[in-house]
Amino acid sequence: MFLPKKSTSFKMRLFKMALNLFPTYRRTGGRATFIAADFSDVHIRLKLGLGTRNYVGTMFGGSLASAADPIYMIQLMRLLGDDYIVWDKSASIRFKRPGDRTLYIRFLITDELLANIKERVLTEQEFDIELSANWVDKEGSIYATVSKVLYIASKAFYKEKQRARNKIKEKS
Repeated sequence: MFLPKKSTSFKMRLFKMALNLFPTYRRTGGRATFIAADFSDVHIRLKLGLGTRNYVGTMFGGSLASAADPIYMIQLMRLLGDDYIVWDKSASIRFKRPGDRTLYIRFLITDELLANIKERVLTEQEFDIELSANWVDKEGSIYATVSKVLYIASKAFYKEKQRARNKIKEKS
């Protein structure tokens, strides 16, 4: 559906297979169709079927939300590496039209966005970032927009913050 900007690798094809077979993700109905070798580009497909259809016969909103839910967090954890902490903080979905066919979503973290995130961590230590992606059909018509708010921090700062919090809890 989407044209990948980068190539994949054998390791990412294995990761894609593992994600698609992981029971929690499998139940969403979403299937990863492409994961770039560096994890910067992830494509998901969600077919309209028995497990994703709602009462009125269109795509269940919970399937759209849950199939998109873990992707940005996993991407950023992989792209940033072990010196960073990434947590999901919130998610929202804005429906544009009923999903009456197979839909696709692309999660793209550009080199510029990644550099900006690293720079912000250096200057701010921690911050929240909102990222959005659209569920579209093969023609590119938008059916829903998923927005995620993620917490990002340097691991050293986060661990120190946890230690300080635990000291306060021990005193009370």
